[in-house]
Amino acid sequence: MRYRTFGRQTGLRVAELALGTASFGTRRGYGTEPDEARKIFDSYVKAGGNFIDTSEIYHSGQSEELLGDFIAADRDHFVLASKYTLDAEPIASVSLNGNSRKSMVRAVEGSLRRLKTDRIDLYWVHVDDRVTPMEEMLRGLDDLVRSGKILYVGFSNFPAWRISRGSVLAELRGFAPITGIQFEYSLVERTAERELLPMAEALGLGVVLWSPLRGGFLTGKYRQSEEGRLKEYGIQTEKTPQETAVLDAVIDIAKEQGATPAQVSIAWLLHKAEASTTSIIPILGARKLEQLEEAFEAMNLSLTQEQVERLDVVSQVVLGNPHDIITQSSAQIEVGKLGVLRHPKIPVA
Repeated sequence: MRYRTFGRQTGLRVAELALGTASFGTRRGYGTEPDEARKIFDSYVKAGGNFIDTSEIYHSGQSEELLGDFIAADRDHFVLASKYTLDAEPIASVSLNGNSRKSMVRAVEGSLRRLKTDRIDLYWVHVDDRVTPMEEMLRGLDDLVRSGKILYVGFSNFPAWRISRGSVLAELRGFAPITGIQFEYSLVERTAERELLPMAEALGLGVVLWSPLRGGFLTGKYRQSEEGRLKEYGIQTEKTPQETAVLDAVIDIAKEQGATPAQVSIAWLLHKAEASTTSIIPILGARKLEQLEEAFEAMNLSLTQEQVERLDVVSQVVLGNPHDIITQSSAQIEVGKLGVLRHPKIPVA
């Protein structure tokens, strides 16, 4: 396992692959039994992993409870990330959900208790509730940082414009900075390239990617079986010609490499991470030990440049406006008597 600093705004050192624990527990009637969860955790640690991602909502807090036991012997070794927005209790209350300061304080106290720790290393706002002002969240998170209950601040599943505004507000008002963002990204979900990824590059935010295999779609297993994924997550079948073309390419390259489709898909993400000016960390979520161990082999898989380009082309998304206009205008802007304008490696903000 290799390590990266988490974005350009921190010195926090994290593994190149994070362990996702959304499946840890069975309190909601499905998931991974505690004994199997422990095996998955131990395998990740044995491979050198130190970056653990959880949330208060995962199995109504059971994921955090299990992790509290797992990390107890060596708490300081781990970079522990949790989230708030969605209440841990199965019967939610309108006053307990959302991103308000009230919800935040209640949630962090509950997470600290379940995780059996005095601080959370990286605390995510789990999803935009579309009603809580950015100032309220930033001030509340800053208070938690100053109290030592959390160390770093991140936003998950937020639009780029809100993160950008929040980053500026935090800088101007002296609040704890936004250090990272989290969103879905994979070979069949690349829409983050329109705004979220360029923003992260420009602002130096650490990037954490969930669902790198699109809920199992990129393993190719649904082509061989009618067995769907757990109903709570939905069955990830081929819905568009592009999805079929992407999966075809992944399977073909897996055969060329003597690897599995899952390994090829993760290796493509790791290639993207190597080319980035900030840190990009995929989350590996596994319900079974063998799934995690299969994914680890992606770290040893070297895709050829031709294979990377093939995957890039087949999975590319239309950026739309204003990006199309910018691209169309670039020739007039950049080329003239003075020659071709060289772009900086880090995008301007």
